[in-house]
Amino acid sequence: MQWTELIVFSALFLLVTVLGFVAARWQAGSTLDHLDEWGLGGRKFGSWITWFLVGGDLYTAYTFVAVPALVFGAGATGFFALPYTVILYPIVFLPLVRMWSVSRVHGYVTPADFVRGRYGSHWLALLIAITGIVATMPYIALQLVGLEAVLRTMGLNGSGVLGHAPLFVAFVILALYTYQSGLRAPALIAFVKDTLIYIVILVAVIYLPAKFGGWGQIFDTAQVKYDASPQKSDGILLNANNQLQYATLALGSALALFLYPHSLTGILASRGRNVIKRNMVALPAYSLLLGLLAMLGFVAISAGVKPITNQATGRADTNTVIPVLFGQEFPAWFAGIAFAAIGIGALVPAAIMSIAAANLWTRNVYKEYLKKDATPKQEAKQAKIASLVVKFGAVAFIVFIDPQFSIDLQLIGGVMILQTLPAVAIALYTRWFHVYGLVIGWFVGMGWGMWLLYNIGTPEVRDAAGKVVTAGRPHFAGSALALDKLSLFGWQPFAGSTVQVYVGIVAVAANLVVAVLVTLVAKKLHVFNGTDETNGEDYHADEGSSRVKPVAAH
Repeated sequence: MQWTELIVFSALFLLVTVLGFVAARWQAGSTLDHLDEWGLGGRKFGSWITWFLVGGDLYTAYTFVAVPALVFGAGATGFFALPYTVILYPIVFLPLVRMWSVSRVHGYVTPADFVRGRYGSHWLALLIAITGIVATMPYIALQLVGLEAVLRTMGLNGSGVLGHAPLFVAFVILALYTYQSGLRAPALIAFVKDTLIYIVILVAVIYLPAKFGGWGQIFDTAQVKYDASPQKSDGILLNANNQLQYATLALGSALALFLYPHSLTGILASRGRNVIKRNMVALPAYSLLLGLLAMLGFVAISAGVKPITNQATGRADTNTVIPVLFGQEFPAWFAGIAFAAIGIGALVPAAIMSIAAANLWTRNVYKEYLKKDATPKQEAKQAKIASLVVKFGAVAFIVFIDPQFSIDLQLIGGVMILQTLPAVAIALYTRWFHVYGLVIGWFVGMGWGMWLLYNIGTPEVRDAAGKVVTAGRPHFAGSALALDKLSLFGWQPFAGSTVQVYVGIVAVAANLVVAVLVTLVAKKLHVFNGTDETNGEDYHADEGSSRVKPVAAH
């Protein structure tokens, strides 16, 4: 047990717990019994609060342990997160501003609310809501993977259900202050989390390379390790087969990220359009941090880091690579700060994600189908309860399912959420698609995407002595698809090609093609296309406009 690290970690954890409860009175509105106040923080966050909130939401605990761990294990592929967060902000700059405006005019709380208003179809809205909830659940579970990696490094590495006891304690505390304070809790805690993360990473990328002979020496050591790997890792450069996969994964991830309901929750909580514009310009500062962090995967190789064995599964947990590196190379007190930064980095996005999923359930399932005359107070109560259910559902993922499967589920979640692109993002600009085209396109993209993922397997890897190093997996073993596996009703356009591509891009392309074809047929037959309650001016309204719906209005 690493007592010094544990004491520092616990002290900082206690600080954010207090902040979580105090947040209920921070920038308080007239009531928390309304989704505008509980679920969107009163829709009045300014530039700094939004920057910390959205940054804390997108750059998660899992990011901070998994990206360098992927670089440590596979090499250059792990850097896909860098171009994806670079191209993300120019792509979403204008759509997010339009989403904010139309949501403020009509009081929309979720992306499914917007789809319901845009197309007048509760069935299409239900598909968007279910997709958002299902895709978010494993994402929350992944925050726990990051938190458990830190706890394991500090010595809390028991087996069985008791081994997860510290995780239960952390998430009971999280559940309580989220229930009380809503979105204000993670917004306030994000200040502490991001400050700690910046300090830790900047110290690490200056101190550690100097200790191991500079970056040139670190890269050389890493390449030797990759060359000797039985898995035939990439090395410090990509190979010919995975360059397309790298590019399409970066693009697909960028398109998917702001379709996730928790990303839009942070945006809808902003005070105005200029706040969002300033944030889209400033948020790439986190990408610089992410690039520096990914480099620590190479540093861990030079440091001779060995991942800790997970006592619950009996296998090495590669997510402990960075925590072990900090524990080995820094004084115990500083390692404790680093562990707290990662641990708190799990709480902020987990809180926002559970609130976003709860908003979807409340607005687009409960109010739409179970209690149409629900009052704002009843909606808020339902959302609070739903946020608890979602959190403990995520804990169940970790306790009863192999954490590695949670990671694979998150890959599936990315492919799933990408199928909402036509109905949510494209609909912000045009209503050309027919609602039937969007629904059928969703089913085709979702079905084909899941089928392709199901058929991606990995063979077992053996060392020179014939011992199994890595167990093979027949299904859902990744999101990289070899082009020769693409088959259109028996026709294989890329037969024999070993070049890989990201499944999500293939699935959403199919979705769009089907949506276009069905739309053309439906327009030809003059099929009714629902009623649009929005108009052109709604997408340009700003704070202070007479068109904007008052916050917490019934």
